[in-house]
Amino acid sequence: MNIHQLSVSYEERQDRILLRLNTLDKQEFRFWLTRRMCLRLMPAIDQSVVRLEASQPGVAAPDPSSQKILTEIKRDAFLQKADFATPFEAKAEQRPLGEEPLLITDAQLSLQAGGGLLITFQEKSVEGAVKSCQLNLQASLVHGLVHLIQQALVKAEWGFTTTPNAPVSAEPAALVTETPPRYTH
Repeated sequence: MNIHQLSVSYEERQDRILLRLNTLDKQEFRFWLTRRMCLRLMPAIDQSVVRLEASQPGVAAPDPSSQKILTEIKRDAFLQKADFATPFEAKAEQRPLGEEPLLITDAQLSLQAGGGLLITFQEKSVEGAVKSCQLNLQASLVHGLVHLIQQALVKAEWGFTTTPNAPVSAEPAALVTETPPRYTH
């Protein structure tokens, strides 16, 4: 999947965050993120991007403090050159996950050997059916995703704030371990 654009918006009627992405081959993937999922997911994504940036070739950031500073520098550099002005192109020819956005009830994060973050989103229905989608994001896309979600969280007014590489204030931080963490809604 070659991601072309990301869009994150707060949908007041649903009281959820809508994450949309489209691909170069005109597919659109849509996901609902609830407050509870954001509380669990954002600290883990922040910690994962710190580890992802620290694992890049030629990077010497041996301690956690240095790794966080490096990640903030890389995030700032990405945000300065990122294009947040171009409107999201809603010209999808296909929606592989269906017309309705996937309600994320479970998420797994895994650092890839080639230098990416694999995010697996799942929707588990009451009947036991499972839909899932895997996103393999390079560090720059992860920085962009975090930035867009943080903007949507401000609009949502859910009572917590996030800062780059810091845990969400309302809940304890999730730990990123060698085995991929699972977050269940």
